[in-house]
Amino acid sequence: MGQVWRGRDTLLGRPVAIKVLRSEYSEDPTFLARFRAEATHAAALSHPNIAAVYDYGEVPADDGGEHLAYLVMELVEGEPLSTLLREEGPLSPEDTLAVLRQTAEALAEAHHVGLVHRDVKPSNILVRPDEQVKITDFGIAWSAGSVPLTQAGQVLGTPQYLSPELAVGGSPSPASDVYSLGLVGYECLTGEPAFAGDNAVAVALKQVNEEPAPLPEDLPPGVRELVDVAVAKDPDERLPNGDAFVAAIDRVQAGRPLDDVVPSTQG
Repeated sequence: MGQVWRGRDTLLGRPVAIKVLRSEYSEDPTFLARFRAEATHAAALSHPNIAAVYDYGEVPADDGGEHLAYLVMELVEGEPLSTLLREEGPLSPEDTLAVLRQTAEALAEAHHVGLVHRDVKPSNILVRPDEQVKITDFGIAWSAGSVPLTQAGQVLGTPQYLSPELAVGGSPSPASDVYSLGLVGYECLTGEPAFAGDNAVAVALKQVNEEPAPLPEDLPPGVRELVDVAVAKDPDERLPNGDAFVAAIDRVQAGRPLDDVVPSTQG
């Protein structure tokens, strides 16, 4: 819903990214609320794996002009993970774990302050040339005290990465982000989304009713188990939050079993 421009902060002499709400949305109260929420949520977070927000502003319409809403952010020199996967294909297990760990750390920071991102997907994960990851777009993030951004019965998020509980209109939780990040990991390893369909409803139904195709057998068992646990249909059977995801990745990288971080309902 926004266009991103490269700009320069003339006061501090630094390059910035300027996200401008598209003109077709700038007079819509719902989209304005989401845009303001993105600024508020991201500004409340400070973490090396979260793109920083520096400023937000609105310029009211004047003399027949358009209402302008803008967000000034950290300029991240790099590419969206979605672009890298499209142009370069699947990542190695090692690189996949590196991306997942950094993203999980960013989500853990959000979870600590009661935020659920709700739209974790490759296009919202930026990868710099030095392989540092930055997560962006908190526009539909949820918190217990936030103003509702939808009417009853509406679903926010991207169907290919939507958790089953959100697909049926349930309440968001940190485990919802874990599911989405697990699907990002699946796509990193295979080069394809776990679920596809002719339309958004078809994909959402698959999230609820179907399991992803098994990961290739030649992948390390620990990596396959990590993704499988993250994308469990029942939130109570997943890793519960970003902190647990980080701990699980650390165990996989160390060659240790996931017994201590996997919920007991997994057996």
